[in-house]
Amino acid sequence: MTGPTPLPLPDGRRLELYVAGGEGIPLVFHHGSPSSGIEFPPLIAALAERGMRFVGYTRAGYGSSTRRPGRSIADVAEDVRAILDHLGADEAYTYGWSGGGPHAIATGALLADRILGVATIGGVAPWPAEGIDWFEGMGPENVEEFNATLADPESSARSAERDWPKWRAVTGAEIAETFGGLIDHVDDGALTGDFAEYVAAATREGLRESYWGWVDDDLAFVKPWGFDLASLKVPVHIWQGGHDRMVPFGHGQWLASHIPSARPHLLPEEGHLSLAVTQVSQIVDALIAG
Repeated sequence: MTGPTPLPLPDGRRLELYVAGGEGIPLVFHHGSPSSGIEFPPLIAALAERGMRFVGYTRAGYGSSTRRPGRSIADVAEDVRAILDHLGADEAYTYGWSGGGPHAIATGALLADRILGVATIGGVAPWPAEGIDWFEGMGPENVEEFNATLADPESSARSAERDWPKWRAVTGAEIAETFGGLIDHVDDGALTGDFAEYVAAATREGLRESYWGWVDDDLAFVKPWGFDLASLKVPVHIWQGGHDRMVPFGHGQWLASHIPSARPHLLPEEGHLSLAVTQVSQIVDALIAG
């Protein structure tokens, strides 16, 4: 893994940026919550085989990326525009995993002049959203976390502060147990070897300095996202697993039925984490196909 490049932003903040691969069209990777933008080797390899490059960044408040208190989901579009300008890239694809899903969708909605396609993997649906039981099928740890977030910002911060020590130090050998009720046998089976080490390393890096990125993500998920899902025109590939206990299957179903340009990939046999292991090449190929 290479170290990040600090990217100064027009408003005085900075982001940590990770770029891997050649000079081909970039895919901007939006990481989960909590996590960071460090390189994901299987995705880099899949992109390289197709002449593309990986562009990861660590969202505001994670790692050493400057916090942006009160940020909305829509605010990420300004950061992605700055990343693409820095790279000299007129066009890109974008890919959001878990908590990165809404940020990838926002990028597609608000940078439609530059984004060719969006993929979400286990992405979160808006709160509140008519026609979905947001918590149905969700593991107890996330139910508790989001109830704290819905209570008030101070409660959200206390929840993250409590859990921060175990997650900022988690190892690959420990991470399946640390997820607890957020995974079943499908994701537990995927969370081994190099993949377990990657998930643990990405989490440690995101929480290295503080837990504020995590808090700001959760608060952004449960307030208006700042754009209209119905405005989306670029293809949005919705990947969701039936064994997902972090972001339940119903979230993917809801997004697939409320985004006009949705391309659903709803796989009952997959989980939240297993999709990143078994489907990475298929996700990239679907994005390219449009």
